[in-house]
Amino acid sequence: MTRWASFDCYGTLIDWNAGIQAELSRVFGPREGEGEGEEELLSRYHSLERELERDGALSYRQVMAGVMARLGAPPGEEGGLAESLPRWQPFPEVPAVLAELRERGWRLAILSNSDPDLIAASKALLGVGFDETVVASEIGSYKPSLAHWEEFSARTGADPRRHVHVAASLYHDIAPALRLGLANIWINRLGELPGPTPMLELPDLESLPDALEGLIS
Repeated sequence: MTRWASFDCYGTLIDWNAGIQAELSRVFGPREGEGEGEEELLSRYHSLERELERDGALSYRQVMAGVMARLGAPPGEEGGLAESLPRWQPFPEVPAVLAELRERGWRLAILSNSDPDLIAASKALLGVGFDETVVASEIGSYKPSLAHWEEFSARTGADPRRHVHVAASLYHDIAPALRLGLANIWINRLGELPGPTPMLELPDLESLPDALEGLIS
């Protein structure tokens, strides 16, 4: 019987904090010795991104540009973050793990707060085929709204009892997966404290193939 593993992309498969931080540093310069350090600026970026995603009306490119403008990016620099995204790199273990999952017969999906062209560039770097991809700008909704999962279900007819969602964000992904009663695995790369409590927690994707087999044989 078909088994599905769906993934958030940025922060789970692709190192988005490194990508965002590199662009923030390029635009705003070194932050050492200033009132707001690099970590604080990155945290403010994430907070503003959530605000702009709330009503689902903006494309992800527009969201990123809007956040950069609110952070005070100079005119003409607001779109640089979206332009840099296709170069953001996968976490080191990810391509091999995804390839192993395909070898074990798992069908793979991405559910992302992104745009089609941006996610296509990231999937090319991952180097593994995905059976389904749902992105925010196609459906006019951003996670943690349930629309990504509803669209995934409508497209695939996947049995929710044989579907595991894998993600790094408790807010965007694990909380809605729990609301839906889906099996879920939290990838806690940053050593955060859980809340809500995921079904399973891993520090990265290294042991994911066996973890998934333990949830759905």
